[in-house]
Amino acid sequence: MPFQMHTTPIEGLLVIEPKVFADERGFFMESFKASDFAAFGVTQNFVQDNHSKSKKGVIRGLHFQRAPHAQGKLVRVVRGSAWDVAVDLRKDSPTFGRWYAQVLSADNHLLFCIPEGFGHGFLALEDDTELLYKCTTEYDKPSDGGIRWNDPDIHMVWPEIGVSPILSAKDAALPLLKDCVL
Repeated sequence: MPFQMHTTPIEGLLVIEPKVFADERGFFMESFKASDFAAFGVTQNFVQDNHSKSKKGVIRGLHFQRAPHAQGKLVRVVRGSAWDVAVDLRKDSPTFGRWYAQVLSADNHLLFCIPEGFGHGFLALEDDTELLYKCTTEYDKPSDGGIRWNDPDIHMVWPEIGVSPILSAKDAALPLLKDCVL
């Protein structure tokens, strides 16, 4: 199989390591193959692709969509690097409110598989960092939600990168988890 699946301390979150074929010309890799993902239990149907570009210090998130439009995501970085994070928002989960982060980069080729029921965000570690991510449902504005990136109850430790965080007005005004409608 061209993928290695790595579990995380939070059930459902996976870090995926693709097989990369590199030579003097560059590299080739399969970033998604439904049959190989299904062999590891990842059977979501991805219906929308998103692409974002951010400069160093940009924090996007922590975003989610409420049911019935909850989104699972398959995230990868194609340029630069990002500290990508997911927060468990599944109310019945033993890890509710816990987070897990993974550095994704154009060099390490890792993918982060985030199922429905998680908040998602990232910090761009370099200028011109580009993320591509597949989503299991299309964006639905009325279902849009988020929690504040620095919620003290989540105890998330963001990496120091030598610049102040850059947030959109929307992300800076997101509620704390305790005040959020999930």
